[in-house]
Amino acid sequence: MVRIRLRTRLVLSLIFTTAVLTGASLLIVQNYLQNHAKKEIFAEIPTSLGVFEEYSKHRYETLQQSSDLSADLSNLRALMTSTDDATIQNASEDLWKLTTCNLFILANPAGKIVALHSSTGTFDRSAAGVSLERTLSVQQPHDWWFDGGHLYEVFVEPIYRGPPEDGIRLGFVATGFALDDSFVAAVKRLTSSDVAFRYGQQIVSSSFTGTQQQDLAAHEYRNRGRSGYTTEEVRLGGENFVAASIELYSTASQPVTLTLLKSHTAATLFLKDVNRLLLGVGFVVLIAGSVLMFLISHTLTRPLAKLASGVAALEKGDFSYPLKLRSHDEVGDLIAAFDTMRSSLKDSQRNLLHAERLATIGRMASTVSHDLRHPLTTILAYAELLSESNLDEEQRRDLYRQIRLSVNNMAELIASLLEFSKAQEALQLGYGDCVETLQDTIRTVKLRPEFSRIQMTLLHEGPTEGWFDFAKLDRVFHNLLRNACEAVTSNSGRVRVVAVGSNNRVEISVSDNGAGIPNEIRNDLFQPFVTFGKSDGTGLGLAVVQKIVHDHGGNVAVESTGSHGTTFKVTLPVIPASKY
Repeated sequence: MVRIRLRTRLVLSLIFTTAVLTGASLLIVQNYLQNHAKKEIFAEIPTSLGVFEEYSKHRYETLQQSSDLSADLSNLRALMTSTDDATIQNASEDLWKLTTCNLFILANPAGKIVALHSSTGTFDRSAAGVSLERTLSVQQPHDWWFDGGHLYEVFVEPIYRGPPEDGIRLGFVATGFALDDSFVAAVKRLTSSDVAFRYGQQIVSSSFTGTQQQDLAAHEYRNRGRSGYTTEEVRLGGENFVAASIELYSTASQPVTLTLLKSHTAATLFLKDVNRLLLGVGFVVLIAGSVLMFLISHTLTRPLAKLASGVAALEKGDFSYPLKLRSHDEVGDLIAAFDTMRSSLKDSQRNLLHAERLATIGRMASTVSHDLRHPLTTILAYAELLSESNLDEEQRRDLYRQIRLSVNNMAELIASLLEFSKAQEALQLGYGDCVETLQDTIRTVKLRPEFSRIQMTLLHEGPTEGWFDFAKLDRVFHNLLRNACEAVTSNSGRVRVVAVGSNNRVEISVSDNGAGIPNEIRNDLFQPFVTFGKSDGTGLGLAVVQKIVHDHGGNVAVESTGSHGTTFKVTLPVIPASKY
């Protein structure tokens, strides 16, 4: 029997479905974008050119009126009666500043320039004289002048002494307006197109920058006269444009040309019809693909769904969930392997539970036996003291009280054996001052002969009262103090305990001047059975400390360690979470 892998069937189906649907969608969208976008652009070009012509006509009338007003100024007439060119040049600067033009020229009746002012740079006086002579020769008040990379729309008006009918001419005034960036920006905004002005083949100003500006400058414009406009497709900076060029009026030797460019790429981004088509095609493809893939996946993955149900049942502990599906592909092999694994897990779980019970009993016995040592030591020490005959009645009662306290601690430890397997050991909370427990623990530790010569100090500040299990806190403090005493030398050893209460918590630091914690155990310091350099140590002291502190909702950590000594910090909440 021929076995076709499930993965092969699924991959082939996905490839075929995705290729057919994606290919059809892309062909439809691509064809529509190309045809519709070009039609829209070509339809908008005449409108954009018409808008420019209206704007140009209105601008021409405005600038013509401004030029007429300049020629009719009485101050200008009086100035032109002077025969000193330097006087006219200096005095005309104030008159130029009253206008909005970029180029201001005064000439005598013979056409000789006697004053020239420019805001766009130094305009060559001889070039201005040639341009003025050409404009006067054709007897047109309007012309285009070019110099220094700037193109000016110039209006030339005669200056008369008295009424123009008398024919007494004092000279000429020429006002020029540069095709600067603000003018280009205005044309671009009105025509909704990118704009470029040329003088001959040289680009004077455009709305492009960077690579597109360079590509446009390299593109050769073919002059076809002023009859209508010409269109062509150009590529600027990796983007396709449709360009429409029209030659503006000029008597210059080089034609002045306006080119409007509309981006074919940008147009496709804003066509509502294209967006609606994309949404429609995408929706149809989504529905058709979803239905088809549902049918395919249902056929191919039904065995896997049954197997997944078996896995879920196994997670809940059901080892007998029926798996009756039989197939001759990878799913069949997987079901058989799963069934075998399920049987193995059942046996392993039974063995693991048995081993865990034994391990738990061992851990409980080790922990309790470890913690029973220090109350037994206390009882032995106080019993030896009771045997002395020089004690008065009050001292004997105090020693008896300490022995009774140790016996109670032992009873509490034995009782905790029944609770040790729980997630959190039950606490016997009572309200009091943890500093008093610290003082009792320090006295108990100093009773041990090997620690009697070690200097122990206790400092405390702030509120240290709260709800605690003081018997368990005594175990915490005893383990930390004993570890600190064992880490220092008996002759020069110092152990310093500081308790600070603030912000609803108590921070207790236990510091020693020992050699520090060895590198071998620093990372596993609070793990059970981790010990170093102790002949009788079980490695459970700090593990018990951590568990009791966590049961109180607090935290214990090594604040610092090294050759200068070690500091443990215990942080306990003053009011446990259960009391809120």
